[in-house]
Amino acid sequence: MYPVELVTPMAKDLTDFGFTGISTKEEVDSILSQKEGTVLVVVNSVCGCAAGNARPAAKFALANAPKPDKAITVFAGVDREATDTARGYMMPYPPSSPSIALFKDGNLVHMIERHMIEGRSAQQIADDLMGALNKYCG
Repeated sequence: MYPVELVTPMAKDLTDFGFTGISTKEEVDSILSQKEGTVLVVVNSVCGCAAGNARPAAKFALANAPKPDKAITVFAGVDREATDTARGYMMPYPPSSPSIALFKDGNLVHMIERHMIEGRSAQQIADDLMGALNKYCG
């Protein structure tokens, strides 16, 4: 587990932008088990690719594409129970942080894994995510 003072600014990068920070299994289940609507989930991380690529891409995409009904974030290495539960909904994809998932009507419809974040620019990731938001939320 990471110290709170280390991760707070990294978490606020998304929550200050409108993402809801989720920290319990029950919160994740109550949101991702719903069979109507769209939910964007960012598995946040302390790594450099989260700061330089994933978080900026998620924020840019939300500002420039149709919005999902809900945008939530869990923090890997901090909110273990919430992160593990969210990752359960992302199966068959292996655990990955950072990662970005889009759900529609309770089904995973788009997944951006860490290997799709590393080595790509925030704009490339945002373009990928905006395509999914346009398709499923528009």
